[in-house]
Amino acid sequence: MTRTALRICPLCEATCGLTLTIEGVRVTGARGDGDDVFSRGFLCPKGASFGALDADPDRLRAPLVRRGGRLREASWEEAFAAVADGIRPLVERYGPQTVGVVLGNPNVHTVAGALYPPLLLGALGTRAVFTASTVDQMPKHVSSGLLFGDANAIPVPDLDRTDHLLVIGANPLESNGSLCTAPDFPGRLKALKARGGTLTVVDPRRTRTARLADRHLAIRPGTDALLLAAVAHVLLAEDLADLGPLAAHVQGLGELRAELAEFTPEAVAAACDLDAALIRTVARELAAAPTAAVYARIGSCTVAHGTLASWLVDVLNVLTGNLDRPGGALFPLAAAAPAPRPAGPGHGFALGRWRSRVSGHPEAKGELPLAALAEEIDTATAEGEPLRALITVAANPVLSAPDGDRLDKALESLDFMVSVDPYLGETARHAHVVLPPPPPAQSPHHDFALNTLAVRNQVRYTRPAVPLEPGRMAESEIMARLILAVTGGHGTDPAAVDAAAIRQTLDRAVRTPHSPVHGRDPEDLAALLTGADGPERRLDLMLRLGPYGDGFGARPGGLTLDRLLAHPHGIDLGPLRPRLPQPLKTRSGTVELLPGPIAADLPRLRRALADRPAGLVLVGRRHLRSNNSWMHNVPALTGGSNRCTLHINPEDATRLGLRDGAAVRVKGAGGEVTVPAEVTGDIRPGVVSLPHGWGHDRPGTRLGHAAGDPGANVNQLLDGRLLDPLSGNAVLNGVPVALTLVR
Repeated sequence: MTRTALRICPLCEATCGLTLTIEGVRVTGARGDGDDVFSRGFLCPKGASFGALDADPDRLRAPLVRRGGRLREASWEEAFAAVADGIRPLVERYGPQTVGVVLGNPNVHTVAGALYPPLLLGALGTRAVFTASTVDQMPKHVSSGLLFGDANAIPVPDLDRTDHLLVIGANPLESNGSLCTAPDFPGRLKALKARGGTLTVVDPRRTRTARLADRHLAIRPGTDALLLAAVAHVLLAEDLADLGPLAAHVQGLGELRAELAEFTPEAVAAACDLDAALIRTVARELAAAPTAAVYARIGSCTVAHGTLASWLVDVLNVLTGNLDRPGGALFPLAAAAPAPRPAGPGHGFALGRWRSRVSGHPEAKGELPLAALAEEIDTATAEGEPLRALITVAANPVLSAPDGDRLDKALESLDFMVSVDPYLGETARHAHVVLPPPPPAQSPHHDFALNTLAVRNQVRYTRPAVPLEPGRMAESEIMARLILAVTGGHGTDPAAVDAAAIRQTLDRAVRTPHSPVHGRDPEDLAALLTGADGPERRLDLMLRLGPYGDGFGARPGGLTLDRLLAHPHGIDLGPLRPRLPQPLKTRSGTVELLPGPIAADLPRLRRALADRPAGLVLVGRRHLRSNNSWMHNVPALTGGSNRCTLHINPEDATRLGLRDGAAVRVKGAGGEVTVPAEVTGDIRPGVVSLPHGWGHDRPGTRLGHAAGDPGANVNQLLDGRLLDPLSGNAVLNGVPVALTLVR
């Protein structure tokens, strides 16, 4: 019997609505949901391949437990008993700080990944927390924390209404957008141009996005902050800055002017390898646009001055009066986010509340740099015990962190390791217990994190399209049982985890004066929640207490889970709206334009004015049919342009005697890899590019298709020592490499 079911795609940040074709319990097709309130039928190759990924024969179907040195299938009871027996004794003997937790990018794409890791970390009590953020967007969190007092208050470009978009280090036609949730990003950019708007792209590569641009600036990698500082300098020096109504919510403008005085276009031109007159033109056009937004992503985050570049993006949005303005950059308001608190000063944002044991890296947003994970395992110091156990949840740091070879060896030395992972991949192969979540068709979906970055306020939820297969366990139950196993509660009903989370949230809400349930009885409120299970009841709770919720009856007609379920294609909550000063949680209650840590790091940027790379530098790149290391085991998503090749400019290829397709040895500070050269004029001279997420050639994995075309791990070229000092983010772009022809 053939039927259809709706599903929100979990394969990238665009969160498109899908209509799945299902035969029995097997997904046989996927197309865009034309009635979806957000994506309106848009579909990319990843979404179209949903069925193939869902049915990948290499997905694990039962837990694995290491016995006699080998991973063997086991029952769920055996697996969680092994977790409890492996981790609890280590916690009791050495303390919770000797248990590390690594959270990967896929956590933001699942219901369980959003709801349970915070509970795991809180119950375990460890500070040894590492996530994909510190090889990705942590600089943006830090700059937002310093500017606005909230590391998660990230303004997004109002794509559908802006007149001028300046894109830096981003390729949304390939990535589908990031830190800017926007289904059909390509269509939105084409609409911008169709209404007479301007698109400017800054990127060392002539990407698909750059080809669409009115102006492409082929900047030297790693100099984004210098360019942005020069644009800000022009706005200030030529009296083009106009904060408008923002002025009442901003402090530090005079100090900013003084700090940026040296960053003239002429001063930065040589370092950026851009014409000074062109930089002035970019600044003047930005100021003259009726509305404008500056948007930057991973290319500007994963560099030596990533936090400064991220900060300067919003400085430019402020100086042009476009922060919190329709057509500029605004703060989304997600349905499941806490209801806005009254405007006023907050606790602010602090860095370095603790430091890593070996190198003393400061924490940022409660996390330590992923690049430091290996040394926290394999290096003894007098500052405490090394990590003896590790829990990885949807994470593959052997490929995503610098120097995977060192981490590979370090993982072997752990006393115990648990991986929540659907595959036996490059990291999970080291685990003592592997807990595989079910395929996405068998899981519910709501975008808790990504809706806080959406270019339009909306809310959608889809239940599992097919029931759990016999022997499978829901990801939410896996995570709840894991929490109990590592905290001494093995054998307790996993529903207790959700019940405790609900009670804790309600206890806090009834004590909060501005809450719609202030003073009410938590038990009475809990009894009103609906939902088929604990995660749905928690979603109902968040929706009711959220900015559009019914407040448990205090706001009749407001949002509840039942109302959302009655709208299977979602509910449109309208365009982004100005929200200042409410989102601000700085101690001053204003946008603090020149925070102390930023000012302290600016001398380092001044020294970069004299930097000139002596040889080739490396940048990464994204593919439309991939997402980090997730999808290389799906035949439909590999081949074609999605290949692990080294892009090199014809001038550099000729100088080095390289031809298209030749095997090239690429050497960096952390090691070397061999890849085929792809000679292309789409990359500027002096720069080479390798994609991220490859290197599927390690023994002991079960990734049949990926292993047949493994590619090379670009992060093996890095030794992990290069970090942005404010955020702890690994420097992945603009790093020097040397090439040798393999004869």
